[in-house]
Amino acid sequence: MTKLKGILLTEGMHGMISQVEGLAKALDLEFIHEKIELNSFWKLIPPSLTPVQKFVFKNDINKDFQIVISCGRKSVIPSIYLKKKYKSKIVNIHIQDPKVSLKNFDYVIVPEHDSVKGKNVLTTKGAIHYLRKVDLDQNANYLKSQINKEKVVSLIVGGPNRYYNYNKNLINDIFVKIKKIFLDRGFQLIFIPSMRTPKKIIDQARDFFDKNQIIVTEVDKKAYLSSFKLADYIVVTCDSTSMISEAAMTGKPIYIAQMPSKKRNDRFNKFFELFNSLNITKNLESSLEKWNYEKLNETDKISSYILQQLNKYDFS
Repeated sequence: MTKLKGILLTEGMHGMISQVEGLAKALDLEFIHEKIELNSFWKLIPPSLTPVQKFVFKNDINKDFQIVISCGRKSVIPSIYLKKKYKSKIVNIHIQDPKVSLKNFDYVIVPEHDSVKGKNVLTTKGAIHYLRKVDLDQNANYLKSQINKEKVVSLIVGGPNRYYNYNKNLINDIFVKIKKIFLDRGFQLIFIPSMRTPKKIIDQARDFFDKNQIIVTEVDKKAYLSSFKLADYIVVTCDSTSMISEAAMTGKPIYIAQMPSKKRNDRFNKFFELFNSLNITKNLESSLEKWNYEKLNETDKISSYILQQLNKYDFS
């Protein structure tokens, strides 16, 4: 059977790419990425007030696909535009709350903590993503030669966003906790930055931690995967629900490095409460505990349902 073709629409951020690519792979699509660029004026306008017209976005998207998977605010209008243009010849799936009528999409995938309801809404515990056990296994040796301790802790660092600031003192507090809880107990650290991590934070890590620790200084997917495989514990900064969700596929204890939010963040708090209740995460404080939980596999759960539904469509 010929594979279905997909087009993935995002703003190009890691968390969004992880989600659309994860679903595309689980659906066994032959796919391409399209980074959406809106024309200047429409970058400032919410999707609910934006006309569904080609002049809104710069991308020239030709019809050579059956499945559209979109994620993020900028991709909402292009996805709806393609659905209106090609109608039943394509299926459009949006990940995250689109902030417009859900009827514009065949399926909408949202985490439980978003509290979005609808007949075509599929809910997940945390974010779906591209990671699979085989990805971790294949990259285990990438950092292994640098490991010289029996116990390893991986620190996955995000960056500033609408809800969290990253200043030197806040990050220093996290580093101090890592040292006291882990390094003083004989652990070796793997520090992993993300696309949003400011260079000054990476430099701060290099200055704070001793030379025996592994400080990855650039965005490195292989190092990210290797750090998950090698770690006994994983610490993730609180600003990224997507990276916390990715860490949860390992089954390893996850500490969340909390920081004060600069404005009300109910969605984040609901996410933290859910993952705490599932015994996946604990807040990074002062003690070291060991716990287990059932590995999250939300991508396969969602894709299995969608695959069953796709059998009902005629894409000819």
